[in-house]
Amino acid sequence: MTSFAPDSIVLNRKLPLWYQVSQSLRASILGRSPRDPLRLPTEERLAEHYGVSVLTMRQALKELEDEGLITRHRRRGTFIEPDVRRGAPVRLLGSVDAIVAQQSGMATRLLGHGRAPVPAELAEHFPDLAEVATYHRLRGDEKTGEPTNHARNYVRPETAARIDPDDLVRWPMTKVLRDVVGADIARITDTVEARLADPETARLLRVPLLSPILHYTGVTYDGDGRVLDAAVIHYRGDRFSFTVTLDATPDPTPDPAPDSAPEAT
Repeated sequence: MTSFAPDSIVLNRKLPLWYQVSQSLRASILGRSPRDPLRLPTEERLAEHYGVSVLTMRQALKELEDEGLITRHRRRGTFIEPDVRRGAPVRLLGSVDAIVAQQSGMATRLLGHGRAPVPAELAEHFPDLAEVATYHRLRGDEKTGEPTNHARNYVRPETAARIDPDDLVRWPMTKVLRDVVGADIARITDTVEARLADPETARLLRVPLLSPILHYTGVTYDGDGRVLDAAVIHYRGDRFSFTVTLDATPDPTPDPAPDSAPEAT
């Protein structure tokens, strides 16, 4: 039986390795094609793929098992749950793969894209531009079709020139920027606040007017400190929560960097 092939990552030695691996694998699982196999490679092969110990890999898999994304069967192997419910809370510890995972795994429809003036609330992020490329997407539960959030991305025109809009139906913008465009993502800042649904948001998310929503703004910077993308996303308040964990303790099971592991960035 052919096994599911997860994406690769560059590990950051300042963050717990099990967490980075679990979030990368989570993003791969939630962003998979329906035609992809459901069986995962063995613990040993996954550990080799990510450049970590089997113990660390086991801890990462337990995180996904506890979330209900995978099931483990003795002698048969580990399998992706095909009917897992999407939109679960995500713990963000500073990993880009955590952002990708948080954005992945929902049915996505591209409502439109083009050029538009820089919105006033984002002008500070694009001081050198009058116009940006825009992408508007509606995302929802794959099984029920229930809308869960709608996203507007504002991207530098020279970066947008390398984006295929069809990729944004399958993958989150962060993954497209990093893995398809090859952008140097150095930092992402997230801001989440409570708001009341305006008429457009209420219509798209099928919620009552003025019902509570989560208003998220994510700004992605390159290595020169320049903004690549500013995302404004409205989440249904009854379907999402955000948890940020600040861990001041070192990873309890650190791995020595394998000879073949890439340099940390």
